[in-house]
Amino acid sequence: MAISGRVPFLLAVGVLPVIAWPQPIVVVGWVALVVAVCGLDLLLAVGPDSLRISRDLPASVRLTESATSRLTLVNPGARTARVQVRDAWPPSARPAGDRPRAVLPGGEALRQLTRLTPSRRGDLAAAAVTVRSFGSLGLAARQRSLPVPGVLRVLPEFRSRAHLPYRLARLRELDGQASVHVRGQGTEFDSLREYAVGDDVRSIDWRASARATRTMVRTWRPERDRHILIVLDTSRWAAGRIGDGAADQLRLDAGIETCLLMAALGAASGDRMSLLVADQQVRLRLPGTGKGSVLASFADGLSLIEPALTETDWSLVASQVDQLCRQRSLVIVVTGLDPALYADGLGTVLAGLGHDHQVVIAHVTDPADGARPDEPTGATHVYDAAADSRLWLATQALAARVTRMGVEVVQADPDRLAPAVCDRYLALKAAGRL
Repeated sequence: MAISGRVPFLLAVGVLPVIAWPQPIVVVGWVALVVAVCGLDLLLAVGPDSLRISRDLPASVRLTESATSRLTLVNPGARTARVQVRDAWPPSARPAGDRPRAVLPGGEALRQLTRLTPSRRGDLAAAAVTVRSFGSLGLAARQRSLPVPGVLRVLPEFRSRAHLPYRLARLRELDGQASVHVRGQGTEFDSLREYAVGDDVRSIDWRASARATRTMVRTWRPERDRHILIVLDTSRWAAGRIGDGAADQLRLDAGIETCLLMAALGAASGDRMSLLVADQQVRLRLPGTGKGSVLASFADGLSLIEPALTETDWSLVASQVDQLCRQRSLVIVVTGLDPALYADGLGTVLAGLGHDHQVVIAHVTDPADGARPDEPTGATHVYDAAADSRLWLATQALAARVTRMGVEVVQADPDRLAPAVCDRYLALKAAGRL
């Protein structure tokens, strides 16, 4: 049961007879009269349980975009219902919408809209729909909270899609739609040419070299159906926040942007795209997604991913890579180059992965690191600056050591990591190293 603002107003009106006849019986009588009128009005109200309520909701929406939840109320009875409806959602959905009282005659329907602008990824489940049904006088109402199920999946924002058109133009050039012809590693023989500095010695054709009396190498037509596997680390590293103030974000968000932009670009090139998300266990595994559905399936799966406060089991990751990659593939590992954890973590499997596949490590850097003053003041600032410098130097040394193993390393801030990884992918494709 609920009462409206008219009930206090009626009680306030009773002050007039009390002033005229200051007797206790007048006060009690007036209050009893108001209660009786409210009770009668409550009996005349249509029961909320008799109303039929349905929900119309889109399946998904991108983060920071808006969606609309539509409630349809049907009054199957003959009596007119005077209702007020509240469509409840979690605070992260940021619901916005008017809740006016509406008159719903018997046999008719009413639609109410609630605008949702989610502020976080994942599944948003609608709470109960609360219906207040008032009587003819609008004094008292019957109130019920009725379950009307509804789930809205909030997909990643995909801010980096603004970088896609330029990369697609470069991709069309590499694929021969312009005047560029690319040769590289593949399984189909193309031609013989003279050895040049930098060529892979494994491509030398010794018989042809003996006949030509100079060193000849085989060239191969690059495969159209390449396989690209993206490995996203969701361990403690991914839970770290980078940036300052309102612009800070999780490292995981930058990793998700990288996965989505690479999915769109790789699918456009005709490559088979796979995704592995793991820490101590496999969180998501999407093998060999088709061209038409790769971006949608990546976005749908990544919308539910959250970082875990554990370290990554890299032996598990390596075994999963072996299962997903039956041939030499491009393996993009989105993780952190942490000198303190490398030896017991990624370093235990990187040599093997680099031998079997072309590996690219995508490491997101903190843009706030470069914003610190060059001349720190105070002991605390001096120690912070020294620690940051030491970590930066150790990370660069580790990156150089990893590069000498034949592994590509991409380091960029959150806004530039995704396009930088795509640029490295296009460079490898242009050089015929895929």
